[in-house]
Amino acid sequence: MESLEQRKLLSALSHGAIFFSSTIVSIGIPIAILLLSEDSVVKANAKESLNFHINLYIYGIIFALLIFVVIGFFLLIGLGVISIIMPIIAIIKVLNEPNVPYRYPFIFRLV
Repeated sequence: MESLEQRKLLSALSHGAIFFSSTIVSIGIPIAILLLSEDSVVKANAKESLNFHINLYIYGIIFALLIFVVIGFFLLIGLGVISIIMPIIAIIKVLNEPNVPYRYPFIFRLV
């Protein structure tokens, strides 16, 4: 099993990948961690991060289509705020409780 510090680092990196960019890099980092890590907690955190990123992209597309209705603009702003706040909460939880994988609320788990 990997050391506790390495578990914290990889788990936090998978949740914080969204801050590097909003392109493929934000999904590529958790995929790489998922494929290269042997630790079950790190893998669970990487899967959860992937699910969160995929959900953000799906919601972003739907809300962008709703931009023609006035509510779409506000939904996109809310999505932007959530895409910043939720990974920060995940990183804090992972660093405080490294043996428990973090689960994002209200997302579809596709991976």
